[in-house]
Amino acid sequence: MNHADLPDGTVPPLFPLLVHASMDSVFSYRQGRAISVGEFLDDVARVASSLPNRSHVLNACTDRYHFAVGLAAAITRGQVSLLPPSHNPEMVRQMREAYPQVYGLSEQVSATLDLPQSVYPQRASDWGPAGQEPLAVPQIQAQQVIACVFTSGSTGRPTEHVKRWGSLVRNVRAEARRLGLSAQSGHSLVGTVPPQHMYGLESTVLVAWQSGAAMVAERPFYPADVSATLAALPSPKVLVTTPFHLRTWLAESEQVPHADLIVSATAPLSSQLAKEAEQRCGGPLLEVYGSTETGQLATRRSAQAVQWLAFEGLQMSQQEDGQVWVHGGHLEEPMALNDVLEMCEPLISRDGVAARFILHGRSADMVNVAGKRTSLGYLNLQLNAIAGVVDGAFIWPETDARAGDGPQDGVKRLAAVVVAPMLSAAQLTTALRQRIDPAFMPRPLYFVDQLPRNATGKLPHAAILELARRLESGAQPPSSSP
Repeated sequence: MNHADLPDGTVPPLFPLLVHASMDSVFSYRQGRAISVGEFLDDVARVASSLPNRSHVLNACTDRYHFAVGLAAAITRGQVSLLPPSHNPEMVRQMREAYPQVYGLSEQVSATLDLPQSVYPQRASDWGPAGQEPLAVPQIQAQQVIACVFTSGSTGRPTEHVKRWGSLVRNVRAEARRLGLSAQSGHSLVGTVPPQHMYGLESTVLVAWQSGAAMVAERPFYPADVSATLAALPSPKVLVTTPFHLRTWLAESEQVPHADLIVSATAPLSSQLAKEAEQRCGGPLLEVYGSTETGQLATRRSAQAVQWLAFEGLQMSQQEDGQVWVHGGHLEEPMALNDVLEMCEPLISRDGVAARFILHGRSADMVNVAGKRTSLGYLNLQLNAIAGVVDGAFIWPETDARAGDGPQDGVKRLAAVVVAPMLSAAQLTTALRQRIDPAFMPRPLYFVDQLPRNATGKLPHAAILELARRLESGAQPPSSSP
């Protein structure tokens, strides 16, 4: 962006790519080795020089360090990183159609990535910096568009949201202050979520860049790998995860290593799971509230509080129809929230006092059965809190049941799919009746081997509806019910 592009003709503010204390500070841990800031900057310059002259890049690097290098290289080249919710052929086709100049960046040529491809250039040696002279930390204009992120598709077709460098920096710096991360604290960040997702981008990559923390290159998936990765790091260490990953890790691990902090997002977290995580890991758990559209807005310590505390500088207002708007802080313009919130005093975060609210669920998740109202998020919390439930989700049908296949009273019925190999349908139903109103009892209740969750633990809207259709038609009958 040129200086003349600003309305008042002033010079745009600059924000550094990194805020680490020195070139020798640890930027990342990869395969057990500490990588310094100087090495990272050297890699950024090397990869930037290898990138093609195109406007957009789809960064498909699976190694978080390689992703970070590719992202920084693209920023320094003025290229925009596209971060769609998946890299399946249809999604890639949509990216190619919308952005004809897009190319793919990954560690190796992919037969499924139907784009012009650039292969991440590996060093001849993975030990020590390749350059001779230390490089200066790049300064990036606040107004520069560095990424286009897309909604996850959990509520429908993914939509694009442009992200500018200054807004992202302000947001993750507010997050870092809330989490207690700084260049002096020496935290290391382990993420079970991919960096291509908005939450992973903010909380495992950008927050490290703008707090001086060290990010871990690996993305452990299996519980044993999560434990091993955490155990190998020096303290203090942070686990950035999701309710699904956290629940699976705790359920399948007899013992877990200490974590100084756990951060969770992408789905509602029960206080029961939060308390268990804090008790077993030894550190506090902070749940993050936000969205692809707004970025991160608030946190709460879920084991102790129901209310959310908004980030500093954010102001919230509620209209007569209940719609909540938020502005200030890192937001460039007021934005309407797609959630049902109950506002509490105060409404403005300032002077060290945070705006407060209670989250009742996403507007798109609200269901009304026989005059009674609740949210799918609340129902899913209750379902997954039942002992013996490995995973589960309620489904709100898109259309009324077909004649002869469902209730004849014209009332839409909730369904549910559940992974609970040690429970019978009768046992699960009895337990569920203790937790939810009878109007919301699922009819039918399906047992399955697994749910079609994506890499961030979310259930894409289309995937869960397709599963429901297959189950209803008998194409995929219940398979894990005892």
